[in-house]
Amino acid sequence: MASRYIREFLALEAFKNTGRDVSDILPRLVKLLCCLQVTKTHLFTVTLSYGPSMLPTLGLAGNLCLAERISTQFDKLGVGDIVLVQSPEVPWKFMTKRLIAMEGQSVTYVVDPKNSDKSETIVVPKGHVWIEGDNIYESNDSRKFGPVPYGLLQGRVFWRIWPPKDFGSLVQNKGKDSIS
Repeated sequence: MASRYIREFLALEAFKNTGRDVSDILPRLVKLLCCLQVTKTHLFTVTLSYGPSMLPTLGLAGNLCLAERISTQFDKLGVGDIVLVQSPEVPWKFMTKRLIAMEGQSVTYVVDPKNSDKSETIVVPKGHVWIEGDNIYESNDSRKFGPVPYGLLQGRVFWRIWPPKDFGSLVQNKGKDSIS
């Protein structure tokens, strides 16, 4: 008896139309998801930045920001850019830091700003960059783990989306050294 109800249900016109609708929508949905994945991987991504390391540029409670990935793919980052970086210590974690020096440039930094004024100078090795948080007293950055391989840079953060009162550009208008 149950098999008869199933046959009748499958024979209904409404079910046949539903099947056609799904077969029309599914390819479009797959194309949309592929487009979103390509966009997120190669063009733009949304990132959440929180914590004290980028104070006062980015807030403590959390900022939703937009990062473009084209600059990293074509080596168009410059000193002063805010970058999205895959952590060299915890690979699944991403950090937002400021690019301080590119390969071949020397950088002088305070080793432990909380406890002393001792500073060191380092020349950034080939294929690496030097990153620091704007708040040097509360930042886990190159002062702790050294120069970061360029391949860990995931994008340039250029626009703050949230909170609404701070909505806008994060790009500095001062002259910066861009590498080509």
